Amino acid sequence: MLDQLLSWYQEPMLLKFPVYTMLLSVGAFLLLALPWTLLAWFDPPWARPYKAQDKPFEVRRYIGKNLRLIAGNSTLVLLIFLAAWPVVRLFGIHDGPRPPWYEFVWQITLFFILDDFLYYWMHRKMHENKWLLKNVHSVHHQVRNPSAIAGNYFHWIELLFTAGLVLVGPILLSSHIEVVYVWLFLRQWQAVDGHTGYQFRWNPLSWLPFYHGAKFHDLHHETYKGNYAGFFPIWDRVFGTETRPGRNV
Repeated sequence: MLDQLLSWYQEPMLLKFPVYTMLLSVGAFLLLALPWTLLAWFDPPWARPYKAQDKPFEVRRYIGKNLRLIAGNSTLVLLIFLAAWPVVRLFGIHDGPRPPWYEFVWQITLFFILDDFLYYWMHRKMHENKWLLKNVHSVHHQVRNPSAIAGNYFHWIELLFTAGLVLVGPILLSSHIEVVYVWLFLRQWQAVDGHTGYQFRWNPLSWLPFYHGAKFHDLHHETYKGNYAGFFPIWDRVFGTETRPGRNV
């Protein structure tokens, strides 16, 4: 039994899946968040008309704790995935021949839709469940006027839940590991963009159908309710939880 366990931890996919995915996820987030966070830090006059909230950014106050949370939470979640490797290795994610480009496209499109639907319900339940709201999700809401770096300002349990939802699509489709890498990069881009605190018209994500950008999620931080979806406001419209300026659910 011990020999079998050791052989599992010598598999190449141990590095390619739990380790590299976490490193890529954290690295991509920090790289994408850096310019937006610096913009919020200096808050130049030319950018202020595009701010989602007409309030000073709080980034100087929380950035130290934010970086500690990212480092500590990511390490803890990685250790949990490593401890669960005998089960995680059975998820079907593989490193076989690279799939054609169109497989990347349709799978990642499906991941966005599925993840956003699941995230909507997880996020909503974190607000509706008093224990989760008080002990877990309230950490994220310590930031009322977010900048990009706050996209990963989480309690470790919330990060674990979020990471688990991100992997549901790849597990269901037994995706190639490179599809997972691209998906994680795009998912972190979304997490950054939803917390930038700015609504620029030239933002390429604003061209996507149904996407409302940082202002949509900023209202959630400002009002502490509604707008639970991460990417597609349509879920909040369908389930009656959309918050708009001057209107609370």
